[in-house]
Amino acid sequence: MKLASLLLFTIISQLAIAQYKQAERLKNQSSLDIDKNFSIYKADALQIYHHAELGYQEYKSSALLKDRLRSNGFVIDTVLQMPTAFVASYGSGKPVIAILAEYDALPGFSQQVSTVKQPNPKQSNGHACGHHLFGVGSVAAGIEIKKLIAQGKLKGTVKIYGCPAEEGGSGKVYLVRDGFFKDVDVALHWHPSARNRVITTDALANISAKFRFKGVSSHASASPQRGRSALDGVEAMNFMVNMMREHIPQEARIHYIITDGGKAPNVVPDFAEVYYYVRYPDKEQARELFNRVVSCAKGAALGTETSVEHEIIGGTHDLLLNISLAKLMYKNLEMVGGINYTTTEFSFAQELSKTLNRELIVPNKVETFSLLKESTNGSTDVGDVSYTIPTVGVNTATWVPGVAAHSWQAVACGGTDIAIKGTVNAIKTMVYTAIDLYTQPKHIEAAKLEFNHALKNYQYKPLLGDRAPALNYRD
Repeated sequence: MKLASLLLFTIISQLAIAQYKQAERLKNQSSLDIDKNFSIYKADALQIYHHAELGYQEYKSSALLKDRLRSNGFVIDTVLQMPTAFVASYGSGKPVIAILAEYDALPGFSQQVSTVKQPNPKQSNGHACGHHLFGVGSVAAGIEIKKLIAQGKLKGTVKIYGCPAEEGGSGKVYLVRDGFFKDVDVALHWHPSARNRVITTDALANISAKFRFKGVSSHASASPQRGRSALDGVEAMNFMVNMMREHIPQEARIHYIITDGGKAPNVVPDFAEVYYYVRYPDKEQARELFNRVVSCAKGAALGTETSVEHEIIGGTHDLLLNISLAKLMYKNLEMVGGINYTTTEFSFAQELSKTLNRELIVPNKVETFSLLKESTNGSTDVGDVSYTIPTVGVNTATWVPGVAAHSWQAVACGGTDIAIKGTVNAIKTMVYTAIDLYTQPKHIEAAKLEFNHALKNYQYKPLLGDRAPALNYRD
């Protein structure tokens, strides 16, 4: 009996060693191939950088990524409800590994590579969150995995999910809700950053909505008594929400912009609109806070003798971490390492750092893996994917350390080789992690076990309800 057990242990150990060696050989092969294609990634990323299309309007960006995938043998499925979304597949059978791609820009930013803020009169949108890199990097990772499947060195399926409108449009939520991830085993993603780290921070659940007030127009000076100002309704709502801040948990975030406040000061506006985001670490409490904001809107309408209705625009879950996958991805990120700057890149980074009032630190190291509680205070529709399948992500330094997302400095970095170098590191980290998942099934088994334990009896329900995608939410 002891001899049989020893024999079995020896066989299992030898199999594990063989799987590990196979994975290392494939990683080395992929690394060389990824480095060789640097110029291709750069060209694609810069094209999308200059397209700078807003959420659900990413027609050129989506087409570029689909063409790249199609030319590499992927089968492209469109998503009828979202014209700029897609699912690209290669291979067959299990496991099925998904890689998430984003490519939407933000309004209010121009595309200039400069160490000083220089508005571009020809451009009003910008990739201030680096999604031009995100999309290209994820597609490139999928293509590298496809090559290994085509060569017979990996078995299974790889799927690239083209996810539009992450910035407020909740594109992934519709893909989750409509069952596009139902056969996937694990999802991988990344995000441009000023850091090299595996994502172990949480994200805030988020519900966004536009509140539309209607009143009665009138001459603001000659007959103000006849008017009922929709803008008064908006301002009264904002005032009440701002008073409410004293009586909400400190982890909550509520912010808004007035998207329509009328057209002329001498006309009492009969229409006004305000756009709200409500965030909280827990999805259910985010819903409760949002309901309190709705009550403020109703009270404001009552007090100003106007009417109000609201439309939920987006809604995303918090992020469900998978520690076993995070540890696996961290080992691969360590293998890849940070990035070093050339003399020219160092000079650019040093000048940009002056606008941040900080000394430059070259991001040539990877942050130590940590599970200490840390929140980004941001939101992402990756959260909904993470409540559907085991999910893991990585940040790489595509921006100069200290640069914040949604800033002109992030836009400036996004058009440089610094950004492409960080993208290459993200590609390698995702490909290496995928190789481990394909060649060593124990990693997927551990991830699913942890996922099911964390999920418990929770039944996924999207925070945006059953509405159709808000394709015109940027209008």
